[in-house]
Parts: sequence; structure tokens; C-alpha cells
Amino acid sequence: GAALSQAFAAQGTTFPRIYTASILAGERSGALDEVLSRYVTYMRRSVGLRRKIRGALAYPTFLLLASLGMVIFLTVYVVPKMSDLFAGFGNDLPTPTKIVLAISGWMTGNVFWFGPLVIVGSIAMIIWSRTLSGRLTIDTFMLKLPLVGNLLVQLSVAQAARSLATLLAGGITLVESWEIAAESITNLELRRRSSAILPLIREGLSFTESLETSKWMPELALDMVGIGERSGSLREMLDEVATFYDGESEVRLEQLTTTLEPAILVVMGGIVVLILLAIYLPIIQSISKGPMIGH
Repeated sequence: GAALSQAFAAQGTTFPRIYTASILAGERSGALDEVLSRYVTYMRRSVGLRRKIRGALAYPTFLLLASLGMVIFLTVYVVPKMSDLFAGFGNDLPTPTKIVLAISGWMTGNVFWFGPLVIVGSIAMIIWSRTLSGRLTIDTFMLKLPLVGNLLVQLSVAQAARSLATLLAGGITLVESWEIAAESITNLELRRRSSAILPLIREGLSFTESLETSKWMPELALDMVGIGERSGSLREMLDEVATFYDGESEVRLEQLTTTLEPAILVVMGGIVVLILLAIYLPIIQSISKGPMIGH
């Protein structure tokens, strides 16, 4: 005999708070089907955007891992194979070759503890990144990165605006709607700033002025929200904000991937070229000088 919203809320964190709040709003307004329809649209857009992000970052991630694998292979396998050949050169080896040989010797000589150390360090980093302080530190750092920071802000604007519009359409008050919408923001630092304005809204400050104090919302988004608030069409304007920043975030995401791919190729390719140069430089010098020393 419990209400549908109560039944879903009883499942804890299984269902997002925005979902249970939307159902409750639909029950109160008698338009449950309409509210659920808006929520389905909201989820489709959110899931679709997440898939686009994963798809866009898949190739740069693969490229980075493949490049790292190539560097490790050259350093741990190829360079040690050449070390016997280089032994005949004595102290006449070029400086780049000496550096590469030293790095290769250190890695191969410490592989039995270096490997486990990397694994343990990675596990510790993953565990720390899942703590509240770890996530907050990482999210704050991500906001300071070029291109990435702007992309995260635009994604958060679209997410918060769409969540707020969905909740307001269900008849939920602005204060409660923003409290729930702020929780939908993935970046913890932006979520913290967004939640911090709730007391200002409760005290009677306009929503737009309250948002300005959070100091992360873009000026254009604030202007659009302000127009919607003053004209009494806040929900409709929030839909426009979400749609606009969805498009902006897709453009920014494309810029990020088109920048990452050549950057990874240049950096990792440069490292591979340096290793190969260090390998072949002594041979080239030996050929130019005549017969190899000791032969």
C-alpha cells in the first residue's frame, strides 16, 4: 500500500534522488506519466552524452597505452639486447646512449620489485581516488587543466540545468529542486559550490544572484537564467541552457580529442625516436670512424 515514490526511495542509493523526487512530484500533481516521460528524456540525453565522451576518449587512451607499451618494450627488451654490442665501445658511447642504457639497466635490474610497486601504487591511487577527499582533490585539479576544465564546466552546466528543469516541471519547489540538481553534478568541487548557495536561496536572494556567488557558472548561462527568472519562464529557459551547453560541450570534446591525439603522437613518438637514436648513434659513429674498437 505504500506510494510508488516511497517504494523507490526505500531502495537506498539504487535509484538516483532525482528519480524518486520526480515520481513524488508526479504523484502530487497527478501527472505521473508526464513527469516520468520528461525523466526518460532527461536520462536518454545524459546517457547519450556519457557514451559520446567514452567513445571520443577511447582512441586517445588506446594510443597512449600502445605508445607506453612500445617504450617499455624498447627499454626493457631491445636496449639490453644491444648492451653487449655497446660494450666494445668502452667509454666512447654518446651521452644519449649512456642515459638510455642506465635507465634500461635500472628497469631490468629492479623489475621484480618495480612491477609490484607500480601495481600496489596504482591500487592505492584507485582507493584514494574513491574517497571523498581524493575525489575532491582530483576534481579540483581537473578544473584547472586547459580545455578539460572548460569541458567539465560546460557538462556540469548542462547536467544541472536539465536536472533543475525536470524537477521544476514536476512541481517541486526551487530550493528542493536545486538541492537535488546540485547532487547530479559529477564534479565534486562544482557540486560543493552549487550546494553552498542553498542558504542564500532560502533567505530570499534571487536564484540568478545566488548562482553568481558560486563563481563557476559561465556569464552566458547566468544571463539566460536571469532572463528566464525575470520573465517567469525559468523552466523553459533552463531547457534552452541545457541544450545550448550540450552542443558547446560536444564541440569542446571534439577540440580536446583532436588536440590529444597529435600531442600523444608527438610526445611518445619523440621518446621512441630518442631511444632508437641512442641505439643507432654509436653504430653510425663507428661506421664513420672506421673499424669498431677492439675488432
